[in-house]
Amino acid sequence: MSALLLLVAGALFFYILLYYSVFKGASCSRSVKLNGKTVIVTGSDTGIGKATALELAKRGARVILACSNKDKAESAAFDIRTESGNNQVVFMQLDLASLKSVRCFAETFLKTEPRLDILINNAGVMGPGRTEDGFGMALGVNHLGHFLLTNLLLEKLQQCGPSRVVTVAALLHCFGTANFPLLASKKDSVSGQSTWNNFRAYCNSKLFNVLFTRELANRLEGTSVTCYSLHPGVIATELCRNMSLWMQLLVTPFAKLFFVDPEGGSQTIVYCALQEGLESLSGRYFSRCALQQVGAMGRDDALARKLWELSERFTGLS
Repeated sequence: MSALLLLVAGALFFYILLYYSVFKGASCSRSVKLNGKTVIVTGSDTGIGKATALELAKRGARVILACSNKDKAESAAFDIRTESGNNQVVFMQLDLASLKSVRCFAETFLKTEPRLDILINNAGVMGPGRTEDGFGMALGVNHLGHFLLTNLLLEKLQQCGPSRVVTVAALLHCFGTANFPLLASKKDSVSGQSTWNNFRAYCNSKLFNVLFTRELANRLEGTSVTCYSLHPGVIATELCRNMSLWMQLLVTPFAKLFFVDPEGGSQTIVYCALQEGLESLSGRYFSRCALQQVGAMGRDDALARKLWELSERFTGLS
């Protein structure tokens, strides 16, 4: 019996140590008010996107929920307006798996909204399939859709500066690679649609988020727009909704034990969006509301430039 108790105590200690040192996020305690400011949050009908939108709405911002699912987004907008007491929370249609939809969103936004102060590129997917334009789903949604969206809105961000672009990456960027010949020929960062390849494609897309932010900062140097990428923590969200049923069943018990909730996962996003004094750190990567070092490939400026040039060609900006 004593051996069993010792084993249980050891397992509990290990769980607490792992949870608080690796999985649990920090808290952003900033009390910055955003009255008169406008924020776009992509993928904000659920998960950390919705939690982020709620936090910014509570601070008085006009919040645009940029989402593909109209019913879910309008329901989320109602929830956020009710909880925050802020009626300036609205849905605008955006499907990041369609470059046409991204262009339509940007055109509508620029015609109807007088300002943009913060753009939060949050939406992300992990799973099989291809976008409307033939790109691998992770590449198209997680990187290319946000790449095009950001570039189409840059002029407005510059007009309203100081402004920020916050892109949600992930710690998994450390496992990502950039095979440009494969990208150019296959419109994808991996070959095949197996579960393993879907995971690899997701890791690659998160590396692209980091590289995109780095190159964007270089191009915006000397302007009033700064940008940041981040790891939000390991979050219990709908990220894996496109994965196979057996993978979801495998992940769910682990998620219940270790993953943080969407509110906790939104803290580093809010930190990067609001924290004063981050301007000199534009292009850098954050986690747990603090500056962190990225993997070696994420610090490669030549790689970042190559990705930018290829992304311009893919999205029709070049």
